[in-house]
Amino acid sequence: MAADIVPIELSVTVGDLVTLWAPRWREDGEDWEAFLGDEDKLFAFADVAALVGFVRTASQHDLLDHPAWSLVPRLPAADLRPTDAHRYDLVGVPELVAQPPDTWVIGELADVVSMVRSLAEVCGLEQVHKVLDSTPGFAMLAGGMLAFGGRDGVRQWDALCDAIAQRWDEVLDAVDGVVCSPDVDPQAVQAAATELSESEAASAAVEQPASSAARNADNADDAALAFWSGVGIDPIRIISDLGDHYTLRCYVDDTAVFLGHNGRIDAFTSPRALIRHLIEHPRGHDLDTVSTWPQVTQRAVDRELAVAVDEGNTYLLAGLADDLAGGPETVDPGQLELAVELITDAEQWADSDAAEKALASSEPLGWLVSFLLRPDPTRLAPSPPFDAEAAAWRTLVGNFEDRLQVR
Repeated sequence: MAADIVPIELSVTVGDLVTLWAPRWREDGEDWEAFLGDEDKLFAFADVAALVGFVRTASQHDLLDHPAWSLVPRLPAADLRPTDAHRYDLVGVPELVAQPPDTWVIGELADVVSMVRSLAEVCGLEQVHKVLDSTPGFAMLAGGMLAFGGRDGVRQWDALCDAIAQRWDEVLDAVDGVVCSPDVDPQAVQAAATELSESEAASAAVEQPASSAARNADNADDAALAFWSGVGIDPIRIISDLGDHYTLRCYVDDTAVFLGHNGRIDAFTSPRALIRHLIEHPRGHDLDTVSTWPQVTQRAVDRELAVAVDEGNTYLLAGLADDLAGGPETVDPGQLELAVELITDAEQWADSDAAEKALASSEPLGWLVSFLLRPDPTRLAPSPPFDAEAAAWRTLVGNFEDRLQVR
């Protein structure tokens, strides 16, 4: 989409409506965010053809001042169709939180709440702010599944569910109150509908073999893992004190390359957010030099990309420092080995030798790690206390977390 003007679908009381959203951008030293609308009114339409017709004929709305707006009316109609990653089901939130709080539920809810906050800020919906500020759980959603772990996390999740059960109708009423559907030139709508139909017919003819192959796959996750294996790039999941995040990594000549640039790793709170980013920002990072990267971006644009994480690419950093402080008996060597792999890969990719130095066998942490990962019965076991080792590990993890650019 043109310079981050994004078509979105909002499921509200009257049904599924489409509109445009301009995520936060900076201009003249100020931050801005906007929707297709007029002051506190949100223009939304029952179908994409009406949206396209309005975009191509309207002379007054808030997005006219966006630096990229001049490109939007010239886009193909199909480019104004919201992707799955940009569909926000406001009406379905109570049903969503009735499910057990897993990564997918929390990620989906976090996306909806983030969009609702944006609507509240742009349209001046004070009642929505009151609801979202009524319990810390709404703000905790950005931390992913980890934020709702433990007794306190469970209490916060329960309080969040109670707030939704009791007050989510206030959010829906406030959003409903600013939504309106302006009249659109019927000829412009018909022209857009024809263009969309022709585009869909052409896409169906091209994509039929791929669709058949997908239907024959035994399992969607297996198909996704097979795709990533084929392009030599791995989705990875990182669970740390910052929350639950997803990114991509591959190896070129046995050297790790991450999705990111200049030592900063692009990380996302859900697979859906990762896919959305790849659609909007396919280039400008180190992975776009990998020969198979165009296959990833093409599949993302075609809305066929799925993110599945192999078990060996899930890295649990949270709590490992405390385990190390307890000595060898309290550490899971498999978990530690994966964590060392991730941190070492990231430091090498960023041209840093911090991990190499800290994990050298001459250092207390390196000696403990070596003892756990490469056991040798002829060596003396490290002796307590292990405070220095735990502190050194916390520093390494902290440095790694600083590299995560959560989007």
